[in-house]
Amino acid sequence: MPRPQDLIPDSADLVPSAGARPLVGQIAQDAALAALLGGNLFGRIAMHPALADVGDKAERGKVLNRAWRRYGNVNSLSLVALVGGWLACRDAEHGRLRTSRRRRRLIRAKDVAVGAVAVTGLASAVSGVGFSQQAPEGAVPMDSGSEPAAETPPRAATLKRAVNVLGGLNLAAEASLLIVDALLARGA
Repeated sequence: MPRPQDLIPDSADLVPSAGARPLVGQIAQDAALAALLGGNLFGRIAMHPALADVGDKAERGKVLNRAWRRYGNVNSLSLVALVGGWLACRDAEHGRLRTSRRRRRLIRAKDVAVGAVAVTGLASAVSGVGFSQQAPEGAVPMDSGSEPAAETPPRAATLKRAVNVLGGLNLAAEASLLIVDALLARGA
C-alpha cells in the first residue's frame, strides 16, 4: 500500500513533459465528448418533450431556441476542445501505427469519428441558428422541442427537420467516437 507522501508529486512531476501533451489532449477530448453527448441526449430525451408542457406554441420555440443558443456556447467550446485534443494526441497515436493492424484501423476509425462529430455538429449548429432566426426572438411555433406546429412557416419547419436529422447523425457520431475511444484504451 502506498504511503501518503508517495501520492504527492514532487516538483519535477509538475513540469509539463512531451508526454503531457497527449494526456492533456485526451482529457480535453474526453471532457468535450461528455459535454457534446450529454447535451445531445438531454435535449432529445428531456428538454424537447418537456417543452410540450409550455402552453403557447410560439413560447415553446422561444424557450427552445434560447436554451440551445446558451448551450451552443458549450457545444462550440467542446468541438474546439475535441478537435484540438485529437490533434494534440494524433501525433502520439500516429507514432504507434506500427503496433498492430487492429490498432491502425481503430485510429483511422477515430479520425473518421472525430471528423463526423465535427461536420455534423457544425452543420447542426448552422441549421439551428438558421431555424432560430425564422421568427423574432426565436419564437417559431412548435408542438414540442422537436416537432414543428402546423402553423410553423414551411422554411422554419424544413430547417427544424434538418436540425433533427443532423442532431441524430451527430449523436451517432459521438457514440461511435465513444466506442472507438474505449476500444483504443482497452488495447493500450
